[in-house]
Amino acid sequence: MYTLLRSGKAALMAAMALAALSANAETKIGAPFALSGSVAALAADMKAGAALAATHVNAQGGVLGENYELLYRDSACEPGKAVEVVKSLIEEDGVSALVGPVCSGATLRQAQSVSIPAGVVTLSVASASHLITNLRDRDLVFRTALSDSYKGEAMAAYVFEQGVSSLSVSFASDAYNTSLAKVFTQAFEKLGGEVVINQVHQPEKSDYKREVDALAGGSENLALFAYYGSSGTQLLKDAAVGGKITTVFGSDGLLSQELIDTIDAALLSGISILTTSADESRQSFKIWQSLADEAGIPASGPFVANSYDAAFMMALAIEAVQSSNRDMISEGLRQISGPEGEVIYPGEFAKAAAILKSGGSVNYEGASGTVDFDAKGDIAGFVSINKVVDGQWVAQLMTSQ
Repeated sequence: MYTLLRSGKAALMAAMALAALSANAETKIGAPFALSGSVAALAADMKAGAALAATHVNAQGGVLGENYELLYRDSACEPGKAVEVVKSLIEEDGVSALVGPVCSGATLRQAQSVSIPAGVVTLSVASASHLITNLRDRDLVFRTALSDSYKGEAMAAYVFEQGVSSLSVSFASDAYNTSLAKVFTQAFEKLGGEVVINQVHQPEKSDYKREVDALAGGSENLALFAYYGSSGTQLLKDAAVGGKITTVFGSDGLLSQELIDTIDAALLSGISILTTSADESRQSFKIWQSLADEAGIPASGPFVANSYDAAFMMALAIEAVQSSNRDMISEGLRQISGPEGEVIYPGEFAKAAAILKSGGSVNYEGASGTVDFDAKGDIAGFVSINKVVDGQWVAQLMTSQ
């Protein structure tokens, strides 16, 4: 059994060394992150967030006295690839559960085809499609990301509040962007807005001039639902050339340095991107901010805090039920996600483990906010609007659910 350490950098280093020397047994969790493909840059920061959680757990004794290992595999934000790597993680590596995937299409496909039939819990870090909410999942699919049912409605309200009463909509044909665009469109029209053009576009095209011409023919305002790496950047580059689209409202898959580096300044100034966010006034975020800063991780990066929370909560869940058996982890997640129990903040694994072993209960308050799962495995949360100010994205917290 590893010694439970309370604080201090020297103690942290000592515990990490002890864990490295003593790891004769391991608790293995699959981490099918999108390490290549359309969101690879975003996913790299998400992976860093999850990895930091594992570091904290192992520095404080590990899970059930065992080394807590995240087995990373590249699901590439592709449904077929996700099925392949998750099947390997479950059948060959023998993981107890999954932290990830990142993309909605990948999460939906692997859950339906692999993890649900195998009785393995999925705790996704960024998949937001509302289709996930209604999966017949036997309480096996959870997520620390806000559902697009919330985000689409919040985005519609924001657009309408800006005085925009009509616009064109373009969305990539993948599961996440299709789903979010549908929720947004329905909410915008319910508020009294008009969608003049409702266009689906295919990812990975070399240019989108025809699509942009059609969109601009409908309105100078555009709601764009796409990943920056697959269609978003190119579509906006083509829009900037024409100059007929002046205002763009985007989804979180667009948020990237690439847009700042490549999109014409005139159009860039008119872009607003809605993302899942964290309430930085909360104690849990302040603690997370300190931990992330020390590790050199962007605390407010898209889904970075959500990824930390997912990996940390998975370890807490196993500790709560005192077993890494697949059929007990769902129960464990519900036990540690509150609202009952002593509050546990990011990094406080040893404290939580001691409470649980003494028969107490804990309520994890996450880096991303309150992560109390509802009956469908969803959470409430926060969103922000991101705009470019002095060459960088600046977020303004918009609302909470």
